[in-house]
Amino acid sequence: MGEMTLIITEKSIAGKRIAAILAGKDIPATTTDAQFFDFEKNNETYRIVPLRGHIVDVDFPKRYSYWLGTDLKLLVKSEIEYIGKEAKIISMIKKSAMLAKKIIIATDADREGEAIGVEALRYALEANPKLEVKRAYFSAITPQDISIAFAKLDKVDHNFADSADARREIDLIWGAVLTRYLSLISGRLGKEFLSVGRVQSPTLRFIVDREKERLAFKTKKFWELKAVFEKGKKKFEAQHKKGKFWDKGEAEAVLKKRTDKCPVTSVKKTERKLARPAPFNTTDFLRAATATGFSAGGAMNAAESLYMQGYLSYPRTDNNVYSPTLDLKNILNELNKIPEFAPLVQKLLSKDELKPSRGKKSTKDHPPIHPVSAAPKAKLSGSEWKIYELVCRRFMATLADDALTENLTVEIDMNKEIFVAHGQIFIKKGWKEFYPYSKTVEVTLPEMKKGDTAELKNLDMLAKETQPPARYSQGSLIKIMEENNLGTKSTRHSIIQKLYSRMYVTGAKALVPTQVAFAVIDSLEKYGEKVVEPKMTAELEKEMDMIAAAKKSKAEVVGDSREFLTEILMELLGNKDKIATELRQALRKDAIVGACTKEGCTGELIIRFGKTGKRFLGCSSYPKCTNSYPLPQKGKITVLDKMCEHCNTPMIKIFGKRFSYSMCINHECVSKADWGKKKNKKEKGEEK
Repeated sequence: MGEMTLIITEKSIAGKRIAAILAGKDIPATTTDAQFFDFEKNNETYRIVPLRGHIVDVDFPKRYSYWLGTDLKLLVKSEIEYIGKEAKIISMIKKSAMLAKKIIIATDADREGEAIGVEALRYALEANPKLEVKRAYFSAITPQDISIAFAKLDKVDHNFADSADARREIDLIWGAVLTRYLSLISGRLGKEFLSVGRVQSPTLRFIVDREKERLAFKTKKFWELKAVFEKGKKKFEAQHKKGKFWDKGEAEAVLKKRTDKCPVTSVKKTERKLARPAPFNTTDFLRAATATGFSAGGAMNAAESLYMQGYLSYPRTDNNVYSPTLDLKNILNELNKIPEFAPLVQKLLSKDELKPSRGKKSTKDHPPIHPVSAAPKAKLSGSEWKIYELVCRRFMATLADDALTENLTVEIDMNKEIFVAHGQIFIKKGWKEFYPYSKTVEVTLPEMKKGDTAELKNLDMLAKETQPPARYSQGSLIKIMEENNLGTKSTRHSIIQKLYSRMYVTGAKALVPTQVAFAVIDSLEKYGEKVVEPKMTAELEKEMDMIAAAKKSKAEVVGDSREFLTEILMELLGNKDKIATELRQALRKDAIVGACTKEGCTGELIIRFGKTGKRFLGCSSYPKCTNSYPLPQKGKITVLDKMCEHCNTPMIKIFGKRFSYSMCINHECVSKADWGKKKNKKEKGEEK
C-alpha cells in the first residue's frame, strides 16, 4: 500500500485550482481514462480526482421502464437503485484508492456536495476498506480558505448526504408516478409528455393562479390632474392632492377653475434615511441578478463558475450576516487591484471603521455571497463579469454609509384646489454611489416659501385605468418559493428552468403560463389538490431537514412520502375518466394555431403528427379540407397572439434548449425569402 492521499473534488475546474493551491504551483492534468492531478507536498504524494457532479443516478429497476405496462401503485413502492453513470471516473477512483492511505472529500460544502462526495467515497472504500476518511469544508476556493480547510479536516456527514439522497429519491418517485399518470391518461407520450413534480407543480400553480387573477380583473377608469408650474424661471410638475379622480365630471370641474397665479400655501422639508442593503444570500442575489436581465439559471451558472475560479464565495447560502472573523479590509484590498473599483474602494478604506450591514438570517452553513479575490475583467466572460461586478458592488454597498435625502413637499393653491409637488435631492449618497442597481431619482424644485406665487403654465387631465396584478418575474417567483418553503436555495432556479423547458411558461421578463399549464393545474386542483399545495412540499422539506439533523432516517422519510403519494394516487385513479376528458379537451385547444386559411373553410389549423412521426399543421375539417402547412421538427411550439404583418397567417414561437425564434406558418411568406441564411443563426440559438 502506498502513501498517497486521494482528494475528491466536485468538478474539474475546482480540482485544478485546489491542486495549484496545495502544490504552490500550477499542476498539469493527467488524462488516461479519466482526468486527475498528481503532485507532491512535504514529501507526501497527492492525487486529486475531479468528478462531474453526481457520478451516480437514482432510478427504478429496468422492469419499470415501460410506461404503458407499469402498475403505478407498484411503482410508488418500488425499490430505488443507485447506478454509476461515470464509468471512467469510477474506475479511476477505485484504482487510486488502492494506492492510497487516506481519502479527503473536498466537494461543495452543502447537502448536494456531501451526497456527491459520499458517492465517490463508497466506490473508494469498496476498493480499499482501510482508507482513512476525512472531509475538507470551505466556502471559497482561495489559498487562505483551502489552507485552513485542509489544516482542520473534519468528518464526512452521512446524515447531510442522506438528506440530499432522500430528496432525489422522493422527487424521482413523485415525478415518475404523477408524470406517467397524467401523460398516459391524456395520451401525451414521447417528447410531448406532461411533467409533474413535487416542487415544480406547486410553483406552477402560483403562476397559473396569478394569470387567473389577471384574466378576472376588471379595469376601472380614473383620471389624474397634472400641472406644470413655474417659479423663478424654473418649471416643475405637480399633481392634484386627491390623486385619482374616479368621477370624470369632478376632474373636469377642477379644470374649469384654472387660474394662472397660484399661491404657495405650504412648504415642508424632511430628511429620509435610505438604509444600505443587507449582504447577499442566494435568494436576494438571484432576485437582484434577474432584475438586471439574467435568467435565474444563467445567474447561478455564472456565480458557480466564479466560485470555482476562486473569485467569489460559495453562491448557495441562506446567510446574510457576515461573520465577525471575515477580513473585510483584506477583501477591499483585493478589489483595490481592479481599476473599475479602485476609486470606490479607496473611499471605504479611508473610513475609521468598517461596520457592515446585517440581514435577518444568520446561519452556520456558508457566509453571505461576497468577492474573495480580484478578478481581471479580461479573463472573464461578459456574463461572469456582470455577476462579479454585481456581487462586488453589493459587498461595497454593505460597508458604505446609509444614504440621506432631503425631501421637499410643496402645496400650491389653484383657486381652492390643492396641487402637490415633490422634490428629492441627496444630502449624502452613501451606498447609492457604490450600487447603481438601486436607483433613486433626484427631483430639484425651485426655492419656495409659504406666500410665494407660482405661475401655472399647463394643466392636463390624464385618463388612466387600474392595472391587474403583475405577472411573476423569475426574481419574485423565487421569493414566493422561499416564503412557502418550496425547494431550496440550491434548487429553486433549476425548477424555474424546468418550467420553461417543459413549455409550461413562456416570456423572458414575466412568466406567462401556457394553455398546457392551465390544463394540468386545473385538473390537479379539482382531483388531486394535495399535489399542488405548497404545504405538502414544505412538510417534506422539514422532514429532510430532520434527516440532516439526525432526528429521522432517510428510510423513514422516504417511506412516509410513499404512503402519502399512495393516498393521492388512489384519489387520482378514482377520477381518471374525468381528468382524462378535461385534459384532452384543454390540450386540443392548445394544439389549435388558428382559423383555417383556406377561403370558405370554417375549420381550425391543428398541430398533427403524420405516420412517420413528423408534425405539421392540418385542418380540423379533414378530409373535407386538405389545407396544411409544414412545421419545424425541432423545438416546442407555442402560439403567439398575433398575425404575420406580411401574409396575415398566425405567428408561432419555437423553443429549444439553446434557441428560440418566431415565425409565421406560411412557408411561402416573403419574410422567409432568406430563410436559409437565418437558419444558421437560429441553430446557434439565443438565450430565452
